[in-house]
Amino acid sequence: MQIVYSPEYEVNLGAHPFVTAKYRLVKEKLIEENIFTEKDFVIPEIPDDDDILLVHTPEYFKKVKSVHLSSDEILRLEIPLTKEITSAGILCCGGTILACIIAIETGAGIHLGGGFHHAFPDHGEGFCVFNDLAVAIRKMQKLNKIKKALVIDCDLHQGNGTAYIFQKDTNVFTFSIHQEDIYPYPKQRSNVDIELSAGSGDEEYLELLRKSIPAIIKKHKPEIILYQAGADPYKGDQLGQLKLTIDGLKKRDEFIFKQARTHDIPVAVTLGGGYALDTKDTVNIHTNTVRVFLKKPM
Repeated sequence: MQIVYSPEYEVNLGAHPFVTAKYRLVKEKLIEENIFTEKDFVIPEIPDDDDILLVHTPEYFKKVKSVHLSSDEILRLEIPLTKEITSAGILCCGGTILACIIAIETGAGIHLGGGFHHAFPDHGEGFCVFNDLAVAIRKMQKLNKIKKALVIDCDLHQGNGTAYIFQKDTNVFTFSIHQEDIYPYPKQRSNVDIELSAGSGDEEYLELLRKSIPAIIKKHKPEIILYQAGADPYKGDQLGQLKLTIDGLKKRDEFIFKQARTHDIPVAVTLGGGYALDTKDTVNIHTNTVRVFLKKPM
């Protein structure tokens, strides 16, 4: 099995809750535990500009590539904009495209990166420069590999950029389960939004997934699932107040993968957010996602 990863995802953000070293640390942990070897990791190709432009406006893309955003645009982005960060954002789009191709060909693909769901066509925000989820879906549609897609976004924060991009597209169903009273403000409208109050834990979260996902799959009949497996609903995360445990997040992953396999739907996984005070917790959560992904269907 090939796992999509690039060392270029690790960029210098200075003192910032987004520790981009997590991608490398997950890779190293997977190798240390003899789950994968170095040869199992594949570096994605840089996508064509036309691929990014399937989602983003030419004006915005040009400004980012030239590293020429206004101070207000950089404040909205909440990370510094450098050539290194721009290149990583573009490459991440290639990574999620590749994960989708692997998923369609083999049933499942995992990207140790990606999930930048706050990026809109004409601007970035919330640490997200380009929306790799949307770019990958549009690329798969352009290649006639799929028509209908389902985004299952289990990040702490609503996938507002993804929701906005696909609001008028009946072929792409967006589902987001997230904390209600935190960024983004205002939230966009997904096809289904489940908003959780601070303090919500494993039992409530998992029950809501069980009540929602099977019915959505049955009704929408997607040809691919893009699963945003965020680590930030964790009780030790710095940016939220949900109270999911590491075991609860593992059960979340098991449920999503079981639904995909039961219905014989390819699933591509992105890691999304994860800002635990102890980065080891974030790495363990992401590593569990990969472990679950490798298990045979129950």
